[in-house]
Amino acid sequence: MLDTLGTSLKDAVKKLAGKTVIDRAAVDELVRDLQRALLSADVNVKLVMQLSKAIKERALDEEPPKGMGAREHVLRIVYQELVNLMGMPGTVALGPQTILLAGLQGSGKTTTAAKLARSFQRKGLRVGVICADTFRPGAYDQLKTLCDRIGVPCFGDPDEPDALVIVREGLPQFRKAYEVIIIDTQGRHALEEHLIEEIININEISHADHRWLVIDAALGQQASEQARRFHEAIGIDGVLVTKMDGTAKGGGALSAVAETGSGIVFIGSGETIDDLERFDPDGFISRLLGMGDLKALVERAEEAVSAEDIDVNAMLKGKFTLRDMYKQLEALNKMGPLKQIMSMLPLGGMQIPDDAYDITSTKMQRYKVIMDSMTPGELDDPAIIGGSRIQRIARGAGVPPEDVRDLIKYYKIMQRALKGMRGMGGGRFNMQRMMKKFGRTQ
Repeated sequence: MLDTLGTSLKDAVKKLAGKTVIDRAAVDELVRDLQRALLSADVNVKLVMQLSKAIKERALDEEPPKGMGAREHVLRIVYQELVNLMGMPGTVALGPQTILLAGLQGSGKTTTAAKLARSFQRKGLRVGVICADTFRPGAYDQLKTLCDRIGVPCFGDPDEPDALVIVREGLPQFRKAYEVIIIDTQGRHALEEHLIEEIININEISHADHRWLVIDAALGQQASEQARRFHEAIGIDGVLVTKMDGTAKGGGALSAVAETGSGIVFIGSGETIDDLERFDPDGFISRLLGMGDLKALVERAEEAVSAEDIDVNAMLKGKFTLRDMYKQLEALNKMGPLKQIMSMLPLGGMQIPDDAYDITSTKMQRYKVIMDSMTPGELDDPAIIGGSRIQRIARGAGVPPEDVRDLIKYYKIMQRALKGMRGMGGGRFNMQRMMKKFGRTQ
């Protein structure tokens, strides 16, 4: 998720954390580093300047809270102002509602409709989806296929050219049996008047409780104009940002919410139907700065993993032996891509090698066979596995010794990463502990 921006922000914070004197020059340098990072990510220039001014004024004028040094005080201000930059999250109620999705073609609206249905379904709500996209060939088939996969009904008619007819027919059927109704509308390559007029009419006949704009994270500065036009037409009250895992230019979409006066409700963080996260500006900035997001991690674990699959409390305490590694990796895979899960751990800026995320079902099965050839003592204490034991384990598993070493190497990488759960945070300055003590927001 915005890996480039996260790395740049962490580097700026680390540079300040390493300074012995925090003076005007140090603050100016920090602000310049932040400006470069945010502008490179396509965050609106006006918003970046507002952020810079707020950080400078507070850093130089405010007295640090009792018990907090100047360095931690400035970094706390940076954290708070970055959270403020994101704005308040949009409102999402867990009750009966009709949600109208708007957006340009290619924004990921159809996939997002199914992801949104899945999100409400996981909260125990009955969901129905209406396909009002009569412009794009195959739109109904795509949406129905996705909905069938999760057991959510999808209403539509690929032979009906009038989207209003489809909405008028679908709403009465769904309102009898379903609590949440999601309407997927058609998008175009540009904000054509016909598209605007149609979505205005759909909004009127559906009496939608929410009108959410779907924005592609890669859209950049154009997102502001898109948001403004749709907001003027139907009154956007929430934004969903898609493809956040695949671009370094997500700042334009994030800052576009200023045009609607609403907040971000969800962000798409991956390709699977479960990869839709409730947006929390506090947790979002926390992850970008390497502080993790334990709240999101626990919520995802509770939704995706049963108690017998994995001991979540043990994982959060950093317990990670070879004996339970395979079981935990299986459970983590249910929670989503491993890279996303690791971003929720407070690693204090620790860089995890990309090969730590390279864990496929085939490799997991090979690891299982290797572990079946280990003694109970080796599973509990991998440190005792030396050259002769590696040879014996390899013969028993029918694999080359290199495969056993690969398993041990992977285990050590994961063990070091999970130690971040026990307060790893970068020497003298632990932002996560400091935020917990003094509060994350103003």
